[in-house]
Amino acid sequence: MNDIQRGDGTGGPGTGRTDGDGIRGTAAGTAPVPLSVLDLVTVGQGRTASQALRTGVDIARLAERRGFHRYWVAEHHSMPGVASSSPAVLLAHIAAHTDRIRLGSGGVMLPNHAPLVIAEQFGTLEAMAPGRIDLGLGRAPGTDGATAAALRRSDRLNEGADDFPQQLSELIRFLDDDFPDGHPYRRIHAVPGPVQATAPGGVQSAHRPPVWLLGSSGFSARLAGTLGLPFAFAHHFSARNTIPALDLYRSSFRPSAVLDAPYALIGVSALAADEEAEARRQVLTGALSMVRLRTGRPGLIPSPEEAAAYDFSPMEREFVDGWLADVIHGTADEVRAGLDDLAKRTGADELMITANAHGGEARLRSYELIADAYGLPRAD
Repeated sequence: MNDIQRGDGTGGPGTGRTDGDGIRGTAAGTAPVPLSVLDLVTVGQGRTASQALRTGVDIARLAERRGFHRYWVAEHHSMPGVASSSPAVLLAHIAAHTDRIRLGSGGVMLPNHAPLVIAEQFGTLEAMAPGRIDLGLGRAPGTDGATAAALRRSDRLNEGADDFPQQLSELIRFLDDDFPDGHPYRRIHAVPGPVQATAPGGVQSAHRPPVWLLGSSGFSARLAGTLGLPFAFAHHFSARNTIPALDLYRSSFRPSAVLDAPYALIGVSALAADEEAEARRQVLTGALSMVRLRTGRPGLIPSPEEAAAYDFSPMEREFVDGWLADVIHGTADEVRAGLDDLAKRTGADELMITANAHGGEARLRSYELIADAYGLPRAD
């Protein structure tokens, strides 16, 4: 068995392969697959990071109340409009305000960090919210090259990406506390973690966060399949690669102690509003934000008024039209139809919805409308 193929969805080695493995969800209401939330914790013009973080709590609590399967945040750096630079800190805050929903990273950018640090952070999160934590990992920096160099204290940026499989193996060994005898890290332990169960009088949960691989191309798809790990694909910004990557994941898949069959979720941009015109007005703010990001001018998310008044150049308009073609938006019924079609076309096992807009009110309303459209339950 490959070094990385250890552990299971609940964290104990060799005990998972059921729907209770902490990976596979159950579709609620009339949804074709489990629905989840990816929150970029966006900061709009005229808003503060504190307000954005409060909105993140509100979205997580709404998702929990309405039966969404999980809530993830993504690591980004040096982007004024995204307040999720520290996933572990943010997830600890969200965990304190929720009770049941799975929480995780979508993802932590592994080359930016020492594997031991991530194992310690997510071991701490698991101790805070037992059985609810996911560890999604990416190999991209989540930022520009200069910022990545500052994070890593090195200008050898390709080194981290090329070493990703080795970093992943090291991280999972820290999570499982099972470096072999003679390994230089054999006497190093990630705490909280399994070592506490072996100390005199120690009692430690066997659970540890299931590891997911994230990607927007074929590299992580193939690696996740080869290692028998769950896979999350960034359809929301790499839609042209979705089906090829999922096909590669499935064709490469080898059963492991984690999964006996492939499990793939895709991130999808979707925003519902009470009126189609309002949905268009809201998603245009995200499109303008992407134009600025792609042209080296990252900033706060513009207001709907600014986006509507912006004079797009022909090249920018072409980009916006292409971008919005992959954003499912409209009334609740229109969004439901779009999500149904996407699930059918891709065969995704789970849809993780990200709603990018200027204000928290529009995003909260969107998740509520989508939940209503699928008849998701209303928990107290």
